[in-house]
Amino acid sequence: MRPDHLRALGLTPQSPAVVFDTDAPALALGLIGASLFVDGVGGMIVETEAYMRDDPASHSFRGPTIRNAAMFGPPGHAYVYRSYGLHWCLNIVAADGGAVLLRALAPLEGLDVMALRRGKGLLCAGPGRLAQALGIDMSHNGLDMRRSPFCWGDRSELPDFVQGTRIGISKARDRPWRFGLRRSPHLSRPFPTS
Repeated sequence: MRPDHLRALGLTPQSPAVVFDTDAPALALGLIGASLFVDGVGGMIVETEAYMRDDPASHSFRGPTIRNAAMFGPPGHAYVYRSYGLHWCLNIVAADGGAVLLRALAPLEGLDVMALRRGKGLLCAGPGRLAQALGIDMSHNGLDMRRSPFCWGDRSELPDFVQGTRIGISKARDRPWRFGLRRSPHLSRPFPTS
């Protein structure tokens, strides 16, 4: 996506390399409100989950394997894996073997392409839907997310976010490392209200 196209959407082009080199919870929060495009298709990130190296729910917990090798590489690279043998999931590598799972985004650009990939219904609410809508597969694993086919738009202001425990896991479920854009209709699942 060209910088002038991002400006037309009201976004500031950026390369968030500095933000990637931090721990996973800080990166997960920092990504809320930023926009991600893959070959011009994408939108604003509205939900993330963080996973740290010492986290029993993390793929990096037991050390490097062929499957999780990208998690032990440089921050800012993609870690892609298949969940339950069905859905690709896109993660952004953080510092020290951590990663951030992109759980949902608000579609902004390439909606027709997303609809062709996804069919009717929710386009990017949930990590599997998000990856399918963006055309993510194993060929993206290990790629530097600061380079093509990825393109970023900076958030225009500090978002009003919510924080809660992670979902869809069986270990370390109490860690409050799920972040979302408050009142977004594009979340994979609502956050509990207090």
